[in-house]
Amino acid sequence: MNRIILASASPRRRALLAALGVEFEVIRSDAPEVDHGDVPAAIVEANARAKRDDVAGRLTEPAVVIGADTLVFLDEHVLSKPRDAEEACAMLRRLSGNTHQVVTGLAIVDTATGAHVEGAETTDVTFRTLSEAEIVRFVEIVNPLDRAGAYTVDGPGSLIVARYDGCYQNVLGFPILKLDKLLRQVGVNLFERMDPRRAVFL
Repeated sequence: MNRIILASASPRRRALLAALGVEFEVIRSDAPEVDHGDVPAAIVEANARAKRDDVAGRLTEPAVVIGADTLVFLDEHVLSKPRDAEEACAMLRRLSGNTHQVVTGLAIVDTATGAHVEGAETTDVTFRTLSEAEIVRFVEIVNPLDRAGAYTVDGPGSLIVARYDGCYQNVLGFPILKLDKLLRQVGVNLFERMDPRRAVFL
């Protein structure tokens, strides 16, 4: 079986895939990301494809390479990673009391066969109304400068999200069910790759 390579340095994606008990490697992609375009799914799929192709192009042995990208959209406007704490607070003010979309693009290639596939997952997330003090405190605690939309739904994020409609893991940045579906299209079955000695149960 060809090795699986995750073309992402995201610790959340790495943890979600590792929890399955699947053996894989991580190779960070240096491909530039874009955060503008007409269709949310097309933006994140393009970023995921760029990451996948960047890493696949550097390999000397066959592998299945997975690229992923996640962005937050509010009223079709992109909320990407904030530049600083001030911008993070501004993003959270916009999200407060509103419903937005988290969209993750996935792009996979089997370098041995050339088989490739792409797709995207969307989850609706609704914030409860936040006070200014809560917004400032959240940013201080989480320091969400590496997170699209300036938040996470787990840990402290469980105090700011009222509900979500769709895949929870997608909000964390890696929709595992969608990933499994796409991998099967290039001949990889995650169930067959799981090792009970590696699996993590929370």
